[in-house]
Amino acid sequence: MEDKKANIVAVTTVISLIILIIVARVLLKLSKAFFLICGAGIAVILAVFAYLVIRRQYNRRRQLLESKLISEGRELRIEYSFLRKVAGVPTKFRYKELEEATDNFHSLLGQGASATVFKGILNDGTAVAVKRINGEERGEKEFRSEVAAIASVQHVNLLHLLGYCCVPGEPRFLVYEFIPNGSLDCWIFPRRGRHNRRGGCLSWDLRYRVAIDVAKALSYLHHDCRSRVLHLDVKPENILLDENYRAIVGDFGLSKLMGKDESRVVTNIRGTKGYLAPEWLLEQGISEKCDIYSYGMVLLEMIGGRRNICLVENGKDKSERKWIYFPKIVNEKLGEGKLMEVVDPRLVHGGGIDEGEVRRLVYVALWCIQERARMRPSMARVVEMLEGRVAVDAPPDSKMIVVDLLSMDHEEQPDGRDRPKVAAIAPILVDSSCPTTSTCSFAMSVLSPR
Repeated sequence: MEDKKANIVAVTTVISLIILIIVARVLLKLSKAFFLICGAGIAVILAVFAYLVIRRQYNRRRQLLESKLISEGRELRIEYSFLRKVAGVPTKFRYKELEEATDNFHSLLGQGASATVFKGILNDGTAVAVKRINGEERGEKEFRSEVAAIASVQHVNLLHLLGYCCVPGEPRFLVYEFIPNGSLDCWIFPRRGRHNRRGGCLSWDLRYRVAIDVAKALSYLHHDCRSRVLHLDVKPENILLDENYRAIVGDFGLSKLMGKDESRVVTNIRGTKGYLAPEWLLEQGISEKCDIYSYGMVLLEMIGGRRNICLVENGKDKSERKWIYFPKIVNEKLGEGKLMEVVDPRLVHGGGIDEGEVRRLVYVALWCIQERARMRPSMARVVEMLEGRVAVDAPPDSKMIVVDLLSMDHEEQPDGRDRPKVAAIAPILVDSSCPTTSTCSFAMSVLSPR
């Protein structure tokens, strides 16, 4: 636009000067005044032409430089995008991109108390799972926890975070790679009301391999990260299976970072019933041992194809209900020498199960759910046990005090008469190295779903 204005001014000036010279020639003839006006006019015309030539050369050089900078900038953006993907740095997505990718958030994959997951396809054809975290305060905490825990970790058995989206006043979004075979619970528990989701009965060999995959992922988080990462919500719903049925551990919304020099961290009781370690319920602080306890519980569920905690109703009198605690059944069958009776019946009917592997998995699981945290093996040791690199000794007989805690859900009275019972069993669950000043201050959060 500026070039056009300059050209118009230059042409107007030259034409005006030419007209002025012609008029002066007619009026002043060949007088001295005419020659002065003519010389000055020609000088100005030459100056205008010189200005136009110089300006044209300048504009050409500027355009070449701009074109070069645009090309370099485009290359830098491509290189930056490539390096972000190589380094695993999360990408910041626009809300409109996620809205288009998920068909306006209609492709629902799953839903929890604080988050909803949608399937999406990005513009480059990448299949993703978009997690929408709801709520203000809790949503912000879960968002920060998940990004802090998983953004910098790279492991084949950990869910890869592709990017995120933060819009003021809107829910927060996390974008993950899409895992085609869904969560482990659909593959180890009988299907009830989930016919719209992928699932089936996972074979024994694949279950054993999944057990090793999850152990390796947790071992990496506990031992190989710059700051230890506590997952704090290990359960079948948070273990995904890829196209080759390899395990991918995801959902770090409750995770906690822990310094290498810290042994325990105090935090609020969160998580899912049936997977919470006893020391957490007793407010003794948390450590990587809480993940190990949860892993042991998942291991037992994989072996038996059933939930560890089930509420059974009397067929005649539905008011009579009782809790069935699967780990206690496994412990009893182990003592009776009838270990194969605890294996998922669907697998037993198919045959081809190595009883030695069953025994090894049961031993490892019972070691992991020891109620004294210091007796549980590290996840690195668990990997060695499962891979057969070290011998697995028979675990000590556990008192299964959690059964008493579960029974209090129906025995608890409004006047709190059952609290002495809690005080009586609490010291049994607490490590001798930990203070016992707060053993009676917890409620039955073990039965509160997330």
